[in-house]
Amino acid sequence: MQHPHNASPVNPVPPVVLGLFGVMALVEAAVSLGARGLVGGPQAIGWRVQLIERFAFSGEIVGWMTRTGQYPPEHVVRIVTYPFINGAFSQTLFACVMLLALGKMVAETLGQAKTLAIFFGSAAGGAVLFGAVSGQPLYGGFPPVYGLIGAFTYLLYVRLGQTGEGQLRAFSLIGILMGLQLVFGLFFGVGPWWIAEIAGFACGFALTMLLVPGGATRLLARIRR
Repeated sequence: MQHPHNASPVNPVPPVVLGLFGVMALVEAAVSLGARGLVGGPQAIGWRVQLIERFAFSGEIVGWMTRTGQYPPEHVVRIVTYPFINGAFSQTLFACVMLLALGKMVAETLGQAKTLAIFFGSAAGGAVLFGAVSGQPLYGGFPPVYGLIGAFTYLLYVRLGQTGEGQLRAFSLIGILMGLQLVFGLFFGVGPWWIAEIAGFACGFALTMLLVPGGATRLLARIRR
C-alpha cells in the first residue's frame, strides 16, 4: 500500500490533455525560437506566418471546395489544425494555461475520449460559424478552449441543479470572460474571432449535454415538455 506521504501533492493531468498541450506548446516554441534566430536559420523568422498560411482555417477555401466539389486533405484538415497555431506567444500562454486547467477537470469527469471529442468538435463548430460570417483566416487555441469552458459550464449546471442551488451561477465564468473581452475591445479594438469562441462554447456545452450519461434522455424530456 502506498504511504500517504509519498503521494503526489498535485493530481496528474490526463495524457490526452497533456498531448494537446504538448503540440500547442512545441509549435509555439519552434516559431518563437525561430523568430529570434535561435533555430532554423534566417528562413525561420517567417515560420509563424507560413504555418498560419498552411494550417489556418479559411472560409474562402471552404467556399472554393464547395463550389468545385474538390476536397483536398491538406485543406480539409485545417478545421482541426488551426487551434495549434497561435498568433503570438502571449496567446499561446493563455490558451495553454486554460487548456490544462479546464481539460483536466473535464477529462476527470467525462473521460479522455469524450474530452477529445469536445475539443475537436468545438474547434470544428467554431470554425464553421466563423467561416460563414467572416472571410478572415481563423487560427489560435481559444475556440476549442471555450468549448471546454462550455463543457465545464454544463457539468457545473447539472451539479448545482442536483444540490438545489441557482444554476445560473454556472455561467459566471463565460460571463466574466466575455466581459473582459468587451473591456479589451473598447481599448484595443476587437476582431471577429469572438464569433468562433462563442460558437466553440455553445458546441462544447451541447456536446457535453449529449455525452454525459443520460444527457440525451434529459434533452428529449425537456423538448417534449
